[in-house]
Amino acid sequence: MTAVDEHEWLTQRFEEHRTRLRAVAYRMLGSVSEADDAVQDAWLRVSRADTGAVENIGGWLTTVVARVCLNVLRSRERRREEPLDVRLPEPVISREPGDDPEHAAVLADSVGLALLVVLETLTPAERLAFVLHDMFAVPFEEIAPMVERSPAAARQLASRARRRVRGQAPVPDPDHARQREVVEAFFAAARDGDFDALVAVLHPDVVLRSDGGPGSRHTVVLTGAETVAGQAVTFGRLYPFMRPALVNGAAGAVVAAQGRPISVMGFTVTDGRIVAVDVLSDPDRLRRLDLAGLDA
Repeated sequence: MTAVDEHEWLTQRFEEHRTRLRAVAYRMLGSVSEADDAVQDAWLRVSRADTGAVENIGGWLTTVVARVCLNVLRSRERRREEPLDVRLPEPVISREPGDDPEHAAVLADSVGLALLVVLETLTPAERLAFVLHDMFAVPFEEIAPMVERSPAAARQLASRARRRVRGQAPVPDPDHARQREVVEAFFAAARDGDFDALVAVLHPDVVLRSDGGPGSRHTVVLTGAETVAGQAVTFGRLYPFMRPALVNGAAGAVVAAQGRPISVMGFTVTDGRIVAVDVLSDPDRLRRLDLAGLDA
């Protein structure tokens, strides 16, 4: 095989695996834009590598992307002078189930905001071990060299991450129509200032996380139905600017005025009640979101 033929073959294999690689990177980084950058970085590395000894091209490409993402996570940790109370991931926004196949591929297996928020609390090594093993079935023998641990230690990293996910990431109801019904009831109660109706649709231990960006006074975490209901009453004035949307595949909304996004709200609905509300109002990250078509 000539060098030209080998490059063309490698390009074709990379494109065949691109969807999976983007999915890996999004779960690792919690950002579509950073995931795309990581995949592109991985391609630059792959295109210069000698693939002659590679037996499993898909597994090898996954490893390359994972290493790039691990470096990004470690760099992110070093840059963060003071840990934020909460850092929400970059959500994936769409109108209806199945309307965007590319987004659907990234979100396969229902990667909700609540799960991504928990992943943000893991160490880079824990996140890599959990994402690669539990979500993409990569053996610990392949994970271990990436985190400079033994396979047994890599297994422990994933186990710690798994316990935290199970304890803190509620699983949303699978019925999108039921989710939307509950979220609409929440917004109607907020619009009407009906405190009791708000409490009724909220789980007693509901968590509201709001990320206004680094150093923002609007970065808060609230817990408990009555506390969250009290805050939600203030959402009523935003009701005219609400646009229903799917946020990471679950019922949510985009708040936009005069074409400018103010916030994205994601909801986790379990057993007919809201167990988590995640609000992203960081202007810098909102500008990077693809919100085209939501006013259509």
